[in-house]
Amino acid sequence: MTGKLTVVGLGPGSPEEITPEALSAMAEATDFFGYGPYVDRLDLRPEQRRHASDNREEISRAAAALTLAVQGEKVCVVSGGDPGVFAMAAAVCEAMETGPAEWRNIEFAVVPGVTAMLAVAAKAGAPLGHDFCAISLSDNLKPWNVIEKRLIAAAEAGFVMAFYNPVSKARPHRLGQAFDILRAHLPGTVPVVFGRAAGRADERINVVPLSEAQSDMADMATCIIVGSTETRLIEREGQRPLVYSPRSWMAGKA
Repeated sequence: MTGKLTVVGLGPGSPEEITPEALSAMAEATDFFGYGPYVDRLDLRPEQRRHASDNREEISRAAAALTLAVQGEKVCVVSGGDPGVFAMAAAVCEAMETGPAEWRNIEFAVVPGVTAMLAVAAKAGAPLGHDFCAISLSDNLKPWNVIEKRLIAAAEAGFVMAFYNPVSKARPHRLGQAFDILRAHLPGTVPVVFGRAAGRADERINVVPLSEAQSDMADMATCIIVGSTETRLIEREGQRPLVYSPRSWMAGKA
């Protein structure tokens, strides 16, 4: 008997940003696997079962979900934001590739969600209007020297950058190091958007120049967008400036 496993993105936190497709997938599921705070966001029926785990247990979580799906259950693995961006879709695929052959025969689907950088960008204006990239600053799964090379390459190539996993209790210094690297390759006037809890009640969006960006301006609930030399500010009286990257190269230059 073979069941179904669906990996669902819950968006950045607001219930209004969960897609109808995600709601439909969750309505038909019997079991839910995910990082504890994400599972806590779910409004489940009494017969639907929760399987919460720690945030560093992605592969074991994926394996448990696949095992249950093989037994015929309709399993949902939840991620914040989009499940394919530094999240559980890749973990499930990794477990599927290296696990028992029967895991590959289940019905499998990934339901996209609004990822953090899109939510923050929408609040800030349009900083992702031109070419951009996303970089996780966590060195739990890749070495820091790789992150350094990618930061330099992205800055020199003119990409706007979105930073995920900027700081944690175990990595309080990495964001400051990232800013120091960028200051050696970008003007200090480049705008930096700190977007915390975008779309939630405790949302906080701040815009500062790169020269003033500091690691204590962020926590793990923060997604950071670093502009390129093309990124512009539109000042507004009594309001936060709009940040945007022109769609055409050099379009914002006189």
